[in-house]
Amino acid sequence: MIFQAQTRTQSDPGRGRGRPQDIVNALRTTALLVCAVVAPILIFRASPAKAIWPFDNLFSRPSLEQRAAQMLSDAIQTPTVNPPGAEERLARKLAAALGRAGIENRVISTPSPDDGPPRAAVWGRLRGRGPSRGDERRPALALLSHLDTVPAKAEEWSIAPFSGKIWDGFVWGRGALDAKGVAVSHLLTLIEIAASNDRLDRDLILLATPDEEEGGGLGAGWIAEHHPELLEGVGYLLTEGGGIQKGPGVSGLEGERPPVWGVTLTEKAPCWLELRSRSRGGHSSAPTPDAAVPKLIAALDRIRRAESAIHVSDEVAQMFAALAVIAPEWDRPGFENLADALDENDAFRRRFLDNPSQSALVRNTVSITVLEGASKTNVAPAIARAQLDARLLPGERCGAFKAAIEALIDEPSIEIEEILSFSSRASPADTPLYRAIESLAARQEPAGLVVPRTISGFTDAHWFRELGIVSYGFVPRALAAEESRRVHGIDERIAIDTLVHSIELTIELVRTFDELESSGH
Repeated sequence: MIFQAQTRTQSDPGRGRGRPQDIVNALRTTALLVCAVVAPILIFRASPAKAIWPFDNLFSRPSLEQRAAQMLSDAIQTPTVNPPGAEERLARKLAAALGRAGIENRVISTPSPDDGPPRAAVWGRLRGRGPSRGDERRPALALLSHLDTVPAKAEEWSIAPFSGKIWDGFVWGRGALDAKGVAVSHLLTLIEIAASNDRLDRDLILLATPDEEEGGGLGAGWIAEHHPELLEGVGYLLTEGGGIQKGPGVSGLEGERPPVWGVTLTEKAPCWLELRSRSRGGHSSAPTPDAAVPKLIAALDRIRRAESAIHVSDEVAQMFAALAVIAPEWDRPGFENLADALDENDAFRRRFLDNPSQSALVRNTVSITVLEGASKTNVAPAIARAQLDARLLPGERCGAFKAAIEALIDEPSIEIEEILSFSSRASPADTPLYRAIESLAARQEPAGLVVPRTISGFTDAHWFRELGIVSYGFVPRALAAEESRRVHGIDERIAIDTLVHSIELTIELVRTFDELESSGH
């Protein structure tokens, strides 16, 4: 209004200095404008800024705890049960998170048999500062996880297995431990280091693959063969297969002990076999002496009763020698010299072999896992099948084991087919990365006992050991025995505190690794 009053006065010089009412209106308007400007200033002085505008909420970053829990919850809500896997959607979500952090990333499509749903891996590379003048570029460190999970039956769980529910301090759901929790921990390790503006001297790589739960041939194995450029400069790799074990009970040990930081150097090799027994088949009311099912059962019984010879590999001997300090007093000499004790001390041998997890590390094992016969009670099938999950000691070959099984059952009419196998290799413990783990463990309260491990299961690490990459099974995640048993089990979950601490320890580990190499250790 004041601008309008001025315009009228200037455009009509015949009215002189303006009418009194116009002047009053102008003054009144001016007073209102002054109040409108001054009042907010007085209010801002009288109270904090957030009472007027919540700048703190607008620009604050969610805590690491909030981001880790929500990211894992979302990953669990993106089902990737294998088969069929369908990991592409989750791979794209993780790649997008890397992209938002300014980290180089790719989504790599991988094979999907029988025109199944899209499958993919996600890769990211956080570039390091590079070498100082005159120094060589340091080998990159890869953090490997997998995106697929095993199935879960909703009726067996107390919480929907793919809900990703955040409740009672935990994130619940299939994959919380194996291995979406690992993937999220690795992802946030890269993101947090990138945000710190304190880059590593080496490149840090994230690789999360499909198909690990089915052997990895269409996941990590396929990536290793078809995309070597993703592993350019990689000298070291960390993946699942080891971690921090809290409380008593590891390998049957009892009593108080420090946390065991288990670092897997090698794994037993899988040798999965299918046995097929054939006969004419027909009505079961007239059984024949060469019926497929009884013939198969007889062969399986011979396999079940056979006992493998005991052999202590160098890696297993090293493992139990490291565990001797926390073994029961009467078993310490045996742990320190395992091969001789198993050969010469009957009492020690019985105690040692009575523990299934220990026994499996010194002999080949066979589990009969799948049986298939007729679909109806009154049918004698023409074919009966069984599958065996054999785990072989490092250095042994599936072909030789298959030949030994054929000789054992001594039944030429039963066919035996190899359905999965690969060799086992070991990574050395005398490396800067292993020493970095030891250094980190020693700084904790309480200090951890670092143990080089051999495991009876297998992970995707073997694909990379075959390329000459030093590959350790180690995720710095502390779990009690009762929580570890939820892997592949009912009500799988991870404490949010545990998830966050794992991220913090992983960041500290890769920085310690850099520092040790800088100092020449």
